[in-house]
Amino acid sequence: MIRIDWNALSDSERREALARPALSGSAETHAAVARTLASVRSGGDAALIELTRRFDRCELQSLSVSEAEFISAEQSLSEELKRAIAEARGRIEHFHHACALQPVRVETAPGVVCERILRPIERVGLYVPAGGAPLPSTALMLGVPAQIAGCRDVVLCTPPRADGRCDEAVLYAARSCGIKTVFKLGGAQAIAAMAYGSESVPRCDKLFGPGNVWVTEAKMQVANDAQGAAIDMPAGPSEVLVIADAQADARFVAADLLAQAEHGPDSQSILVTTSAALIDDVAACIEVQRLRLPRAGIAGKSLAQGRLIKVDSLHQAVEVSNAYAPEHLIINVANPRALIDAVSSAGSIFLGAWSPESVGDYCSGTNHVLPTYAATKAWSGLSVASFQKQISVQELSADGLRAIGPCAVILARAEQLDAHARAVSLRLESLENVE
Repeated sequence: MIRIDWNALSDSERREALARPALSGSAETHAAVARTLASVRSGGDAALIELTRRFDRCELQSLSVSEAEFISAEQSLSEELKRAIAEARGRIEHFHHACALQPVRVETAPGVVCERILRPIERVGLYVPAGGAPLPSTALMLGVPAQIAGCRDVVLCTPPRADGRCDEAVLYAARSCGIKTVFKLGGAQAIAAMAYGSESVPRCDKLFGPGNVWVTEAKMQVANDAQGAAIDMPAGPSEVLVIADAQADARFVAADLLAQAEHGPDSQSILVTTSAALIDDVAACIEVQRLRLPRAGIAGKSLAQGRLIKVDSLHQAVEVSNAYAPEHLIINVANPRALIDAVSSAGSIFLGAWSPESVGDYCSGTNHVLPTYAATKAWSGLSVASFQKQISVQELSADGLRAIGPCAVILARAEQLDAHARAVSLRLESLENVE
């Protein structure tokens, strides 16, 4: 990891120190994804089967997961894992129910009623990656809020293995959320199938879920296509920033940085601390812990771009974090709540020594589908509201129009929109004639 003394850097050097690893979204990647999208649009199922053969080295007889495969998946899992999935789902449901938007009805003036009503997005497409490792937790994070929102149709795509089957835990987690329609598709072709539809895959209104650079590029392209589909949020490689003081346990900090680094070589792990001694201890702990990991090589490549940043105060540490705008922010200090009000940009925050980011990934109840690559400056993580539309309603009585109509007429005329003004004044005149 790269060691940095924050207060020895110029402004331009600070910006460089917080720069993310370059995305692989080159012109070649853009063009390759565009070709994949075009192939699926024109070739449908046949193109999807060919792309799966090419990229997943898998010969599919059917794109969809059969009922027999769902049953086999459930039977193959240990009771311990099934209980853990149910336990995690329960907490995710509890939190997401509590955070769900509610309808609103207010009277803004006598006789003027304004409302907000909620409607689910009718058909949503969920993407659950399985490249480096299968992610049943993502099936829960996507499936639970879609179920609470009341989406009529939920379609899920996840890559197949070479044997033509999908990960059993992903299938079980999906079914536990009421999802019955699952397709054996991964990568940009899965995004294309859900955005544009094929003979087997229905076209979806909005797409959700994380993925690699190809998935991310495909999501951005379909979102920019009027014939495509909306997407949940911009996302890139996963990342964590840890703020720690001198009292922090170096073993815990190292473990949190490694947990992020094992996602992939383009993930980023950053420590910001007031303690030079902690930096030394964390660096030593990382090397000891990393070599024990099955994904030690991946973590090593990621940590080569990691940062160990020394600052003068915890206040400055928060300033660094806000400038970086991390997906995950761990505040491992003696009094973490004293800092939280100063945090302006983060996808999800973990307070104190006993709140590892991993619990948010799996089972605390919050959602782990979060904006990355500094998008937390403007975007929020996934929620029930992500799967809903908010529709405003207004209803005026005659007295209500008398009360606020003149205001509308004045504003419309100021904007030189005479038809707007006339639509109101005509009614006001009619009311005067009735009197």
